[in-house]
Amino acid sequence: MVKAVAFAVPGDLKTPTGGYTYDRRIIGELVALGWQVERLNIGEGFPRPTAAIRARALARLVALPKERPIVIDGLAYGVMANEAATLQSHHAIIALVHHPLALETGLRDDEALALRDSERAALACAARVVATSEATARLLTTDYGVPVDRLTVVRPGTDRAAPTPRRPGEALTLLAVGALVPRKGYDVLIEALAQLKDRHWQLVIVGDPTRSPDTAKRLVQAIVRHRLTDRIDLTGPVTQESLAELYSTADLFVLPSRFEGYGMAYTEAIAHGVPVVGTNVGAIPDTVPSGAGILVPPDDVDALAATMQRLFDDVPARERLAAGARAASASFPSWREQAVLFAAVLDGLA
Repeated sequence: MVKAVAFAVPGDLKTPTGGYTYDRRIIGELVALGWQVERLNIGEGFPRPTAAIRARALARLVALPKERPIVIDGLAYGVMANEAATLQSHHAIIALVHHPLALETGLRDDEALALRDSERAALACAARVVATSEATARLLTTDYGVPVDRLTVVRPGTDRAAPTPRRPGEALTLLAVGALVPRKGYDVLIEALAQLKDRHWQLVIVGDPTRSPDTAKRLVQAIVRHRLTDRIDLTGPVTQESLAELYSTADLFVLPSRFEGYGMAYTEAIAHGVPVVGTNVGAIPDTVPSGAGILVPPDDVDALAATMQRLFDDVPARERLAAGARAASASFPSWREQAVLFAAVLDGLA
């Protein structure tokens, strides 16, 4: 008997973010494990879809064969409480939660409350819930009422990377990876680096500027204001091959996020033996082993600047963290291993 599942994603599955990468990789591994996966684009504009987009999404989902389970990405599912209530009588729903929508940075209090209430109601309609980290799972049980027996953690996998010797040079190479959105804390990073103009460093930021054009504009303005245009390169999205090359030449990975439901970029850096400077919020403390990086409070410019200065100046400390990253990466699960866990969730619906 062929095992079949539908995977509903808002928009283009090739969108260059951690959440979409997770979806693509899990789908690919499920196919390799013998699953028949129907990829379903349920429309653009989530998590703020128009009424017409919502109606079309529901029509496409209801039209699927009734015996087929449906995985719905949380970027859409969290605002589909009414649709989920209709759909649950026809299909087994698996809600895939990367991080709760209400925890996105920059929301008004009323927006966050509305998103929290909607996601809580939608999750009550799911037969199973998959969270991508233990930290997110804890939030879902304590704040969203998801019973433990309906919740499974399936962390992202990690590609094995061969250690690459760092190329010595005058300037330290810093790397940050993530969409240019408020939650990633690029404004904090620029303010911290502005305090370190007397050190020799270069920063590459890899991230989609179209997700939040206002954030991207303010980032460029801050770089210009601090006269850092010759030291910071905004690449936009890049290919996986180019990203791997950037990891291989980086001396430090720095991303002062205000929240992460997991933080795949941190594990990718660690898998390449790159020391991490991040923040101690959300799933990041679970994602970044203590021997592989240093975490500071979010929105703390001075703490971030002091940590980077110490690592700029202390070569043995950087080398110890790089060795810790290489050691930690050996324990990271592969995408195949994580797809096996995901498949077990689907099998459990039978």
